[in-house]
Amino acid sequence: MAQETRNAYGQALAELVKENENVVVLDADLTKSTKTIEAKKVCPERHFNAGIAECNMMGMAAGLAASGKVAFASSFAVFATGRAFEIIRNSICYPNLNVKVCATHAGLSVGEDGASHQSVEDVAIMRSLPNMRVYVPCDQYETKAIIKHVADTYGPCYVRLGRGKVEDVFDENTTFEVGKVRTLRKGNKTALFAMGLMVQEALKAAEELAKEGIDATVVNVSCLKPLDEEGVLNITKDFDTVFALEEHSVIGGLYSTIVELTSRTKPLKVVPIGINDTFGESGKAKDVLNKYGISAEHVVEVVKDTLK
Repeated sequence: MAQETRNAYGQALAELVKENENVVVLDADLTKSTKTIEAKKVCPERHFNAGIAECNMMGMAAGLAASGKVAFASSFAVFATGRAFEIIRNSICYPNLNVKVCATHAGLSVGEDGASHQSVEDVAIMRSLPNMRVYVPCDQYETKAIIKHVADTYGPCYVRLGRGKVEDVFDENTTFEVGKVRTLRKGNKTALFAMGLMVQEALKAAEELAKEGIDATVVNVSCLKPLDEEGVLNITKDFDTVFALEEHSVIGGLYSTIVELTSRTKPLKVVPIGINDTFGESGKAKDVLNKYGISAEHVVEVVKDTLK
């Protein structure tokens, strides 16, 4: 069943505040949109709305974390990572405080809200910060597993969540080893590394490619920092060319992460399929993904053209 990863976040957060009295939740006047309202319904006394003041919210989260709390702070990705960057850097990451920045409405799939709200640089920003861990779940079940994991993991964490519904990749019986790459489909021709909603696009593309004799491995990379280097290298050792799929700029995201690793270890061609150093624009999510060349149909064409 398709569900928004932000909805899964709200559900997981509601469970956490019931289970752990040290968990506190902060929001910047977007409680209904980020779904932190689910935690507020359960435990209103541990939900704090900072208003349209993202920097103040991050400072409050830092203070609560310094007092022993596990602080979850949420807003749209473009505001959480952009507007509040300096506070995250100096007040959360520098002192290595236990704050979880869980940002929704990331990527082009924000759709009609347009370029001002389509954060395509948030992973690059958060990856650059010392002490910050970076997670990008692909569906509702992985989101819930990652939220539980970051609650139990001390230190700053960034979790990137989407606006729209995404198809399930996993199910309620799936067990996760959070932080490890996961091979979803085994092939012998190339590998498609993907994060977030691009995992679903990669799986669709792999099915189409198989019809044309191109058997592709599909790999879910839901933790970009720290990267599962051993897992990535175990996969790339079998190929001369692989692809990095992301609903994010090709600068500083998944493509950069893979290249930074493999350039130190083996000769490998890594082909980026992402946002090519440009802003997005307003439109229906599916139409925008198509225009910017990151839908399954475009993945198929890029792979075929590269490998021919």
